[in-house]
Amino acid sequence: MLEGLSTTVILIILIALFFDFVNGWNDAANSVATVVSTKVLSPLKAVALAAFMNFIAFLIMPLAVALTIGKGIVDVSMVTPTLILAGLMASIFWGVFMTQVGMPISMSHTLIGGFIGAGIAAGGFQALIMSGIIKVLVFIVVAPILAFVFSMIFGSLLFRSIRKLRPSTINRVFGKLQLLSVSWYSLGHGANDAMKTAGIITALLISVGYMDKDASIPAWVILSAHASIALGTLVGGWRVIKTMGMRITKLRPVDGFSAETGGGLLLFLTSLFGIPVSTTHVIAGSIMGVGAIKRPTSVRWSIARTMVAAWILTIPVTTFGGFVVYELFMILNITL
Repeated sequence: MLEGLSTTVILIILIALFFDFVNGWNDAANSVATVVSTKVLSPLKAVALAAFMNFIAFLIMPLAVALTIGKGIVDVSMVTPTLILAGLMASIFWGVFMTQVGMPISMSHTLIGGFIGAGIAAGGFQALIMSGIIKVLVFIVVAPILAFVFSMIFGSLLFRSIRKLRPSTINRVFGKLQLLSVSWYSLGHGANDAMKTAGIITALLISVGYMDKDASIPAWVILSAHASIALGTLVGGWRVIKTMGMRITKLRPVDGFSAETGGGLLLFLTSLFGIPVSTTHVIAGSIMGVGAIKRPTSVRWSIARTMVAAWILTIPVTTFGGFVVYELFMILNITL
């Protein structure tokens, strides 16, 4: 499947898959934080379930996000292996750093920012496809708001319908239902996030003439991207899981079910229309929405503000990083 590719291109593919691994590592919290914090599953069982659903997502969910990332951010004619490597390096650095400090960020946006910065360094602003970038920037704001609203509406209707049941009954029933909702959310996570890496690898293969720009994404690219994010999820960023599942608000099984179901619906819709959104933003918005149903003060807004600040910084920091790394490559006469 890699016949005809140079050692350099294969190395960049492996680096892209390592980015995918870091994506799963940071984003494990998106899939499992709620089910761990409600004690429905142990941490190890939770990440194992989420990793499995991440991997099989391509069998069920649409693949449109890969096309947006691979062909909708930087003009394909301007894409080179050097540009892709510069963007990946900036993305990986920020993702590893923020995971180590326990801060959930959008790995999707680290990738997009790194790609934008390297694209500007390579060909100026005319290398950018502004329609695709604007779609991403709009959903930085829209996605967590929609997730907040989806989960608040769904949770409100659900809480009203079960208000006469005993708390013990609610916990028992929704403890079981949460296994379905976390699986549903993990499918959306795999479909949206693994496909971003598949899109980058596709852009790389097009840039070296390995495949035509109108060709379908090779099956080995899809499988390797899903396997890498599943492995990262399996390792789990435990500090990030603690932030997402235990520091934003206190969750019961029914709360976790509501957050995952509402967030999973949004991920399915955005994957269907090829809109790359942050699964971090989505689940955080969903958790806040469910918390706000009980009472606004149940949400630790100071934690939420810190997370939002990290989200706002992500694209500017990685754009700068991608630009600097590409320029360093040029100064050192490294052209791949």
